[in-house]
Amino acid sequence: MTRVEQFERIRRDRRLEGLSIRELARKHKVHRRVVRQALASAQPPPRKEVARRSPVMGPYEDTIRAWLVADKQVPKKQRHTARRIFQRLVVEQGASVAESTVRETVRRIRAELAEPTAEATVPQVHEPGREAEVDFGEFYAVIAGVMVKLWIFSLRLSASGRACHRAFATQAQEAFFAGHLDAFERLGGIPARIRYDNLKPAVARVLLGRERVESERFVLLRSHFGFDSFYCHPGIEGAHEKGGVEGDIGWFRRNHLVPVPEAASLAELNEMIAAYDHADLSRVIEGRRATIGADFAAEAPHLQPVPDEEFDVARHVTARVDTKARVCVRQCRYSVPISHIGRRLDVAIGATEIVISAKGTVVATHERLIERGAASLQLDHYLEVLTRKPGALASSVPLAQARAEGRFTPTHDAYWAEARRQLGDRQGTGVLIEALLLERTLPHHAVIAGMAAALALTTVAPEMVAIEARRAAGEHLAPVIPITEASCDQRPAPDLAAYDGLLGSSGEGR
Repeated sequence: MTRVEQFERIRRDRRLEGLSIRELARKHKVHRRVVRQALASAQPPPRKEVARRSPVMGPYEDTIRAWLVADKQVPKKQRHTARRIFQRLVVEQGASVAESTVRETVRRIRAELAEPTAEATVPQVHEPGREAEVDFGEFYAVIAGVMVKLWIFSLRLSASGRACHRAFATQAQEAFFAGHLDAFERLGGIPARIRYDNLKPAVARVLLGRERVESERFVLLRSHFGFDSFYCHPGIEGAHEKGGVEGDIGWFRRNHLVPVPEAASLAELNEMIAAYDHADLSRVIEGRRATIGADFAAEAPHLQPVPDEEFDVARHVTARVDTKARVCVRQCRYSVPISHIGRRLDVAIGATEIVISAKGTVVATHERLIERGAASLQLDHYLEVLTRKPGALASSVPLAQARAEGRFTPTHDAYWAEARRQLGDRQGTGVLIEALLLERTLPHHAVIAGMAAALALTTVAPEMVAIEARRAAGEHLAPVIPITEASCDQRPAPDLAAYDGLLGSSGEGR
């Protein structure tokens, strides 16, 4: 029975039976003081906490407190532990106490001396178009069946709360810049100032206070788009200074990236993320009345216009081509035509694309790889060497990748099989390579159509594939009529006896 219930019974007996205080105390087996409390108020008074005395530790508490206060001025690794305090009390003070008692006293005094961890903040008003916040957040996704670690870029307008997100395989400068360009394009404008923490793509070195040595290319980006930058204090001390974007990344990750998203490619994943951003325009942020979309419609006219001039986000480096016609870029390998083996080529490292050039001429373009150690090898780059070594085609990595990407189709396989049946393995593979070389001047789909047409004519001649491919590409050519028994001339052979007679008579006249 609780004290409230006990007080109720005492008050009821007093009201109904008129019992005295002594009789109520005897009936309910409580002290008369409790009866008086119950009659005075239905709410029991709070119990008094007994101030426990510590006769053993009492003489040493001031000493322990002085040691712990002095510890604040020394390095963390050389401060007192509870065990060290116990040892000093025994040796220096001659204390006769248990170590567990010392530990409990140290814990209590440390709690008294602890400074508050939460720093007070002041709510802010954000003017439309005035400010945005930028940050990266990590997450995992399944891309083409493989679990990989990715980074989500977020640029969030402080006034309306609208955010633009994009997934990247890296936090490198080219991804940082591409995230800005994508956000500016989707927002249709640029905020006057953007808040950052000390991301390496922007900050080369942190100085005292808010002073920074900025990356030269970041200064170029800022100058091109005409916005100002503001840097938060380093570490956890400055986290609250861009709490909007940090909270946004956490919300987006919990609500759109759980369970772990799956996509065939990074581009497909970013299409999904863009759809999530569009759906979030109808969301109402806690504490606000209008939707994000409505608030953004009011903020959009205050944004600065996006300049017409393009900004190159790529990082430009050079790389040497190895004997397998590959260049190594950020621990991944990308193929180039074999004619460039041994040369040093220019490489433009974009956020999603790798462009390789030789003296200003683009020789190869690849989708940027996500996994370290991976390779992107295009079959077209190896066709010249395969004409000399056709036996290497069947088990080559470029062929396996072309099949996986869908560029080497069942029509290719059927044409190759028919060519080997008619001409043998070596010559048949050579014929296939000649047909593949047609893709350098004709569309991929047209060459496939040309192979299919050649197979229908029961021929594997590369010349026939070229004719049909040009026709499929839209060139006006005369139709090729297959030679069959039905298409042959059925008229009887002419009689040449009269001509033979003339030839004989002319011979006699001589």
